[in-house]
Amino acid sequence: MKYAVRLASALAAAGALVITGSTSAHAGAIGSTPVRSFEYSVGGVTMKIPTGCMFTHVVRGSGKRITAQNAGVDCGFVAALSSGFCNWRIDFSYSDTDNRVYRTSRGRTHSECKIDPLRKNSPQRLPRYGKACAQLYVSGVRRVSQCHHITK
Repeated sequence: MKYAVRLASALAAAGALVITGSTSAHAGAIGSTPVRSFEYSVGGVTMKIPTGCMFTHVVRGSGKRITAQNAGVDCGFVAALSSGFCNWRIDFSYSDTDNRVYRTSRGRTHSECKIDPLRKNSPQRLPRYGKACAQLYVSGVRRVSQCHHITK
């Protein structure tokens, strides 16, 4: 009986969402790329990033208008126990359909070590279709990137 009540409530709520849903079209994309294991040096100390981290990039908007965008790293298993990423920054770049980068939003370099670096970017109006990408740099070296196609 409880199951039937829960099912009926869930269906009613879903129906209400469909009826009251937004009429404007919005698009979004989310994607993750594994961060390969690597070592780097900070002040003469060798730091190691083991496998188990994912770089995730989220884009929300419609057409050439990006209303929200962020990128960051999530680590699990042994990687979550590491000291993290030191001297990191996250950049966002935009390229046309011929893969020519026409805009880059460079993030600031963070000197502290963080296991879950994250950056949010301001809304963007893109002049042309192509790709929106996010890149993670550690000690000035690009370690991973993740892109989404921006199309009609």
